[in-house]
Amino acid sequence: MKRPLLWRVSTITTRESEEAVTELLEEIFQRPALSYSKWTSNRSIVSAYLERPPDARERRQWRVWTAFLRGSGVKSGNLRLTVAKIPHEDWAESWKKHFKAIEIGEKLLIRPSWSRRRARAGQVVIELDPGLSFGTGQHPTTSFCLRQLVTRRKAGTVQSFLDLGTGSGILAIAAAKLGYRQIDALDFDRDAIRTARANGLANQVEGLIRFRKKDVGKIQHKSSRRYSMICANLSSDLLQKNRNKILACLEPGGQLVLAGILEVEFALVRSSYEQAGLRLLSSRREKEWRSGIFGAR
Repeated sequence: MKRPLLWRVSTITTRESEEAVTELLEEIFQRPALSYSKWTSNRSIVSAYLERPPDARERRQWRVWTAFLRGSGVKSGNLRLTVAKIPHEDWAESWKKHFKAIEIGEKLLIRPSWSRRRARAGQVVIELDPGLSFGTGQHPTTSFCLRQLVTRRKAGTVQSFLDLGTGSGILAIAAAKLGYRQIDALDFDRDAIRTARANGLANQVEGLIRFRKKDVGKIQHKSSRRYSMICANLSSDLLQKNRNKILACLEPGGQLVLAGILEVEFALVRSSYEQAGLRLLSSRREKEWRSGIFGAR
């Protein structure tokens, strides 16, 4: 049986704006993106791969944000979005060329199945082939969440973990490998949950994680289980709209990682959560993104 076609969503930009445009494509379509540059020119091609053509809302978001980027004075090109159907095999081979192993501190190595990279002594390994679900560890917001999981893990203690917007399942899998116990991972996308479960099985932690298809907006305040650490790698509007539901899941003294936030929107998100009684413990800006970890006052 032939595998279904994919839709490649691409745009052409300048090398100067390549990283910003790559992250913008990932943010809007919630899929990993690839970029190709030719050193003989100032052009870069940035692409993401979807199981369906982009919808009207995504196209509108693209027009709004690219207009903002052009208005900032950065030379970014016209950023016209093109869509093409491609065979599944072309997508897979593209990722093999561009997805490399990455380290998160000295405790965690994330590598694709074809990588020969060896783990250091004491380093846990996640094998994760790029899929259509968002989250490979390459994006700054995912990387921030992974670093918090590593640095906030207290050996010899029981720490539970909730992953909101799990995507590929990378954060939940990392938590399981690092010794967090009880782990729940939610996503509203059925395909993301299917991919996350497959990744959990491939990494032999499927019995340690409960993956569920659920929208963060459907969390019930009174019946919410509470967790030592929560990672909410969501858009700023979802983080603000669902603040009380997210906080209902945080145990007293627990820590909350908020990611997926553009730098220009971070102050509003921070203010909202500080008004609810938390304080910002630390934050990090990576390119145009800012993520933060919050705890009790």
